[in-house]
Amino acid sequence: MTFNRTTPAAPDPLPESTEETPYPTGDLLFVTDLLSTDEQRRLADARTFFQTEVRPIAVEYWNRAEFPFELLPKLAAQNLSGIGSRTTSHLLTGLLQLELTRADTSISTFFGVHHELFAASIEQLGSHEQRERLLPDLLALKKVGAFALTEPLHGSDISREMETTATLDGSEWVLNGQKRWIGNAAMADYVLVWARDTADGQIKGFIVEKECDGFSTTTIENKIAVRIVQNANIRLENVRIPLGNRLPGTNSFRDTNVLLRNSRVWVSWQAVGQQFAAFDVARAYALERQQFGRPIAAFQLIQEQLARMIGNATLCLTLMVQMARLQETDRLTMDQAALAKSTCTARMRETVALGRGILGGNGISTDYEMAKIFADAEAIYSYEGSYEINALLVGRAVTGISAIA
Repeated sequence: MTFNRTTPAAPDPLPESTEETPYPTGDLLFVTDLLSTDEQRRLADARTFFQTEVRPIAVEYWNRAEFPFELLPKLAAQNLSGIGSRTTSHLLTGLLQLELTRADTSISTFFGVHHELFAASIEQLGSHEQRERLLPDLLALKKVGAFALTEPLHGSDISREMETTATLDGSEWVLNGQKRWIGNAAMADYVLVWARDTADGQIKGFIVEKECDGFSTTTIENKIAVRIVQNANIRLENVRIPLGNRLPGTNSFRDTNVLLRNSRVWVSWQAVGQQFAAFDVARAYALERQQFGRPIAAFQLIQEQLARMIGNATLCLTLMVQMARLQETDRLTMDQAALAKSTCTARMRETVALGRGILGGNGISTDYEMAKIFADAEAIYSYEGSYEINALLVGRAVTGISAIA
């Protein structure tokens, strides 16, 4: 990756506050200065869109656990993905993911599942026919994809214990099994189902269309996080799909490594964006909230907490800049992705807790946005490899000893 040092584009001020500051976006180290002029413009335009079109509607939809379908054409027009003929550096892609999460975690999660997992699988592991047939509508968000890996009884051990099966029967594959916590599944047009081939025992990917007989979804309700995302349980009962619906690039679970490695990096960028979201709300609130005749931002304890929040966010941001460099030179490993995911999510938990505390009692009401940010952080902490599993991957890397049975 070539990082061009240019004069950064003027960032957009936060809508909650009009105070004069040299760091209106919290970028104390001028990380956006590493982008080209055109990339800075794209990032600034996307940030404006996220803050004016996504963030204002997020709390209402989050409270109702509903998805804003009317947002999809506008979201597609932002050119956020590097898939297909589009060219986007890894750093810009990451910063776009950060900014989308900063506006709303649920929409960021929806987009990540759809693009970084489903569409990326089609591009990287699909056939020419599958790419030609599916990618145009996927990139335009006219069709929605989901990625079905986790099962009711298997998450971290899914590579060893997957129970969903696929059996070749003439010119069709027959799928049986269950999946759980599948993002977008309740609304997806296509679901990439990972199943164990009964012939050779290897895990492979299969495209299942929602109209298939025997395929059913049940929306997971009563969630405390990413409530806009339509997670679902999936049941497959003798689902028959054409021979051509298997992804030809999937011959074993190892073929998912690049996808899962990159998705952990994506979620790490989410963890950074979540910290900036918490900082935005906490800083604006501290400047406006009056106690003892002055804004609480004037008190030493509040300033120390804000400093810790932006410090955590900035440390994680600089770590992710290096992840982007490694991606650009094809040197990123799963161990490094695990380091990013575990470290950024651990710092994120502290940051959102500090932000919630600054708002006091108002921090537990979604009316003040912080409660949503605080709750959504728990999903980021757990999905795409829990903190604990990623920490153990790092532990294995630095000791040479696996603590995972």
